[in-house]
Amino acid sequence: MRDALEGSQAIARAVGMCRPGVVAAYPITPQTHIVENISKLVADGALHCELVSVESEFSAASVVLGAAAAGSRAYTASSSQGILLMAEVVYDIAGMRLPVVMTCANRAVSAPINIWNDHQDSMAVRDSGWIQIHCTDNQQAVDTTIQAFRIAQDLDLPVMVCVDGFVLTHTLETLDMPDQETVDRYLPEPAFARRLDSANPLSMGTLVGPDYFTEIRHVQHRASCRALDVIAAADRDWQALTGRASGGLLTVDGDPDAKIGVLAMGSVVSTFREAMETLPGGKKAKLINLRTFRPFPAQALIDACAGLRHLVVVDRSLSPGLGGILATEVKAALADGPKMPKIHAVALGLGGRDVPMEAWTRLVALAKDAPEPFHILDLDPAKLDPADL
Repeated sequence: MRDALEGSQAIARAVGMCRPGVVAAYPITPQTHIVENISKLVADGALHCELVSVESEFSAASVVLGAAAAGSRAYTASSSQGILLMAEVVYDIAGMRLPVVMTCANRAVSAPINIWNDHQDSMAVRDSGWIQIHCTDNQQAVDTTIQAFRIAQDLDLPVMVCVDGFVLTHTLETLDMPDQETVDRYLPEPAFARRLDSANPLSMGTLVGPDYFTEIRHVQHRASCRALDVIAAADRDWQALTGRASGGLLTVDGDPDAKIGVLAMGSVVSTFREAMETLPGGKKAKLINLRTFRPFPAQALIDACAGLRHLVVVDRSLSPGLGGILATEVKAALADGPKMPKIHAVALGLGGRDVPMEAWTRLVALAKDAPEPFHILDLDPAKLDPADL
């Protein structure tokens, strides 16, 4: 059914149709609207679940950990400092192999305080063991949220659905919302392999010494790698039901014979797609949308980069002292591929700075000019204090 909805409202409805047993979250901009809308669904009787109001994000993560361990479908949402406050439990959830789903409304991390969008928060917990999937628009946010509950249950791994704060969460779009029957057909009944059962007692997350810890981390890594096939299959099955695909592991647009490519994640991909269609010469480069960030789809990326001489990797976050986080991972992944392109690391849109369509042309030009190893687009020297450099 077509409906005009704010992104947060649409995500809340998608969560509701997945019938979670427990929802717990703490308000933080720009995530707050999601759980506000879920609370309205509960108040109106449209969703029957335990909606737990907590005093912090740490507690929110702890509640959904316990709920999933008890066998309940569980959901939370957070952003920025909230993600960092729950970081300890984020690692616990992944290490205990609990199928929790979280929406990360991507936002910059302070200091200085900034409430606008970039990817620093989800990048800060990229090694926690959660699957991470990035959405380019609100239709993808809806569909990926539903897919996330299936992926999490199939793998006994938590899934973080990353949506750009404000750019998506607070934007009104006309969306195709699935009906409850479709979601019920798509999702299996909640049945978790790892759950507490009084008839079959077990311990979770207990002390493990050096003699077993390595093996446990290896098993977690192998399970994450298997997620590549599960994510792709979940998207194919959703397309079979609805006629819509969300992009699987990654998608490629533009001239298949192009020698220059641009790789990005999140809402800037929509901006670049429009630029390709409207700007002169826009289609002469290839656009790679990396939808799945964890596990990292190395082979799919190698295949997508075949024939490219230059690849501009767009980072919406950075690692001080290193540069682009995504670019560093792309370089590592492509190291095993034959005749891989030269990588150009570019950061843009940090702290919510606007990314206009013209940025597409400038990114393509940067590849031709062979800039320094790490380049920040739209850096204004006049705003820098020489004493700080």
